[in-house]
Order: sequence, then structure tokens, then C-alpha cells
Amino acid sequence: MASGLSGKGTKRRGQRLPLLPIISFTMLAAAVSLFVLELVGFSQQQTRLPGETLVADVNVGSLLPSEGRARWEQAYAQPLALYYADSPILLDPAGVGFRVNSEVMLAAARSAMDVESGFWQRFSNYLLGQESEQAVTVPLTADYQSNLLEQFIRDIATRYDRPPGDADYNLESLSVGIGSPGYVLDVDAALPLVDAALRNPENRRVNLPIESSSAANTDIGALERLIRAYLIANDFPPDGPSSVASVYIMDLQTGEEISINGDVTFSAASIIKVAILIDYFRSLTFAPTSDEAWLMANSLLCSNNSSSNLIMQIIGGNDIFAGIADVTNNLQFIGARNTFITAPFDLGIEGQELGSIPAPITDPNPAFNTEPDPYNQITAEDVGGMFNMIYDCANYGSGLMAAYPDGEFTPTECQQMLELMSVNDLLRLLQGGLPPDTRISHKNGWVADTHGDAGIVYPPNGHNYIIAVFLWEDVDFLDYNRGWPIIEGVSRATWNYFSPETPMTAPRTDLPIAAQECEGNYLPPGPDAVNLNDMRSWRTNAPVTEPDAADTTTETGDGSVS
Repeated sequence: MASGLSGKGTKRRGQRLPLLPIISFTMLAAAVSLFVLELVGFSQQQTRLPGETLVADVNVGSLLPSEGRARWEQAYAQPLALYYADSPILLDPAGVGFRVNSEVMLAAARSAMDVESGFWQRFSNYLLGQESEQAVTVPLTADYQSNLLEQFIRDIATRYDRPPGDADYNLESLSVGIGSPGYVLDVDAALPLVDAALRNPENRRVNLPIESSSAANTDIGALERLIRAYLIANDFPPDGPSSVASVYIMDLQTGEEISINGDVTFSAASIIKVAILIDYFRSLTFAPTSDEAWLMANSLLCSNNSSSNLIMQIIGGNDIFAGIADVTNNLQFIGARNTFITAPFDLGIEGQELGSIPAPITDPNPAFNTEPDPYNQITAEDVGGMFNMIYDCANYGSGLMAAYPDGEFTPTECQQMLELMSVNDLLRLLQGGLPPDTRISHKNGWVADTHGDAGIVYPPNGHNYIIAVFLWEDVDFLDYNRGWPIIEGVSRATWNYFSPETPMTAPRTDLPIAAQECEGNYLPPGPDAVNLNDMRSWRTNAPVTEPDAADTTTETGDGSVS
């Protein structure tokens, strides 16, 4: 009975699930999966560029290398806009062979990444959020063909540069105007600007350096055109069938010249006395005495022929023909090879024996024949050269001093020559085309068919210039009322060119009908009143003595003195 009870009452306990192992396994699997995911994510991150990466100034942070490369190559492939003033010109970088070296830059970016720690240490830092945020900067590595770029810029200059327009002139006001402006591309300055833009991924615009230029009153050719037009308008064409005009002008600042028939010979008349003055100073051993200065004043200011003959006689050691030869030889030596004097001045005295020496060989312009005095000839270029040599001697220690380096001339002597001729105040001819009281050192002369004047003008602006004008007409007598106003017009046009800030737009109305007489006006009253360093001083503080009547007679008749 017991065993039966025992069998009936026994009950087997049920089996439990292994939760702890399952949970452990599950957590382990999850951890492994998370680890794998993080490892994959870390591995993928390691193939990208660092978050703060600049390659060639292009932000490629966190991009795959291929994506970064595409970004910077696209940036540098954009065309440049080159602006010539307001005109844009596109430059394709490939057109000048521009190429970025992506392989080099990509390698530099990778080598700059933090690779000092081991993989698992870096992975551990990644898991703990301690990975470094490394900033990587890689400069641009690129090149191009500089010769292609220079050629491109020069092609722009060829197409767009504009030379300044010719300066115009106004025949009514005898003034030279401003030419249309020109533009010139500075190629040398443009090249580095374009180079910088090719290497900039953002600023692809270049304002090309343009220099503007203008023909404003610097085009001496416009003055020449004005003078030619003026002569023609006044029925005195410079190379007409019965008229010849010669004009020589030199800019004493720039050395620019105008020579209209400047090599044509004319009768020199009293203008040859400039050459006599030069040679007289050369012959003097000491500073001029008051009597010698007085002789010069009569010769140059009053064009006194007897004084001029006496000077040549003194130069020749009391032999006037030796003196004449010396004057002419000196002219040949200083380069005035088409100018000479071979006979004394005719004093109009009965019984005067003139005589002459042989004329030198000259080579003037053979296309024109002004029937010049066979004993006394000159060209505008030659007399302009004489004034230039005196001016350079006086101001720079060159000119006559360079031609005669052994002390024959001094700056003081050359200044005295110019000072003496600055009081040649006859008020007409070149002087009549200048504002009143303008300083001009000049010498005039005329004969029946020829009028001339030459000298140096000193405007207040300091732009000094030489001017020489000769007119010849195939007539028995060239009327002063015709010739002088034309010379004055040429002088006024030249003044307006060199003094544009104070132009004379109309002829002067205060000019005398005839030239002002020398005696009693601008000739000092006697030898003691002549101060070659200040020819105007006698009016206020110089003693007055009676002039020698024989020395102050102005010659007339043959026209060689005026």
C-alpha cells in the first residue's frame, strides 16, 4: 500500500529556459554588432579628408579624396574675366596651359593627416570621442605656359590699345587744342595680376592696368600744322611759286624741333650780327670794357653798320677782312655751315671800298631760291643753332663752352649776350606776337624782299623756346604791313603752344605802325650806362653821357641793317 501511495504521489519538476546565457549572448552579439558598425564607420571616416581641410584655398573637409579633387579642379577651371576699361575679356585657364597638380596636393593632404597613433588607439579615441579635429592646409601646386599668357595679354593690347588722336588747332585763335585721349595696356604690370587671379579660386576678375595718354599741347607736330595752315590762309604759302617762308622752333625743355624750310638760305641782313657778337666775345681776353660794351649795344640794338664793321676790324687785328674771315670760320666751326659774311656792311658812304673774301662751300636746300645776298647769307636752322649754343653755354656750361673747351667762353659772357639782346625792344615782328613785357632775346633784320627775326622767348611758366622766322617774296618790296603781321602771327601761335595757360587768342591792338626807334628808347645813353649784366639798369641808376653821334647812326637804304 505504501508503494502505491508512493507512486501515485510523485511529480517531475519542469525545465527552465537559460535566460542568463541568452541575455549574455544577446548583449555580446549586440556589442559585437555595435563594434563592427563603429569599426566600419571609423574605417569609412579614415578614407575621407579631415573635417578642416583646405586644398589650394578650396574647402574639401570631410569629402572623399575623389570628391575633393573634383571640387578644386572645378574651381580652378573657371574662366577669368579680364576687364580692359569696361570691356570684359574671358580667359580660359586651359588656353594658357594652366594645370593644377592634383596628385601632389592630394598626397600632401593625406600625409598631413594624424597617422602617428596606431589604428586601434585611434579607434579607441574615436569611440571615446577624443579623436583630433586636425586642420590641414595644402597650398596650390599648379603651372602654366607663361609665354602663352604673355601672348594673350599682348593680343589684348593689340586689339584694344588706342593711340592718342592728333592734337587739333584753331586757326582763328592760333591755338593748339587737346587731342582725343589714348589708352595703352601696361603688359608688364598686367602679367602678375593675371597670374594671381589664375591662382585664386574665388576672385576670377582682373582690372587690367590701363595708362591713358593725351596729345594735349605736347604734340609739336600740331603747332607745325597750325603754322603751315596760317601761312597758307594769309596767302603766304611756305613753298609757293613766288613766296618762301622758313620757320625753325626748338623746345628748350625737350629738344623737340620744327623746321619748315629751315635749311633754305636767305639774305641775313642784320641778323648776321649775332655771329659777329659771338666771335667778338671769343676774341676778348678780359671782360668787356664800357667802350666795348657800348660798341656791342650799337651793333646789336641799333643795328649800326659802322659799329659792326669796327667790331670785325678789331677781331681781325685792325684788318677788317681778317675779322670777316674769322667770323665766317667760327660759324663753320660751330656748325652753322650755310651761314656766312664775306664783305663789310655798306655804310652808304661815297668812296667806301667794300671788297670781299671768298665764300665758304655751303649746302643749302637747292629746291628754293630766295635770291639771297651773295655776301651775307643765313638759314633759320643755323641762327637757331647759334641761339641754342649761347643758351646752353649760359645755363648749362655747354654749347659754346663745349665747342671751345679752352676757356674762350664763360657762362657769364653767354648770359651777357642774351641780356644785351633782351632789350632789343622794337615792339614788332616776333615781339609783336608776344604779350607785352615778355622777355625775348632776339635779333631782327630785313632787306627789300626779305624779313626775318630770331631769338629765345622766356615765358613766365619757364617753358623757354627758340624761334626763327624768315619770309621772302618775289617782289621788289615786301610791304611791312604784309610781312610783319605774318611773322607776329607765327610768333603768337608758338606762344600759345608753349603757354597754353595764358594764350593770346587775338592779335595785339597796341602795336606801333613802325618799329620803335632804338636811340632814345632802349639804347643806353652812353658807354658808362651800358651794364651787360643788367641792360635796364641805366634807366634808374646809371650815369648819363652823351652818345657818340658817329656810332649811333642807324643805317638805311641797303636794308642790311634794321
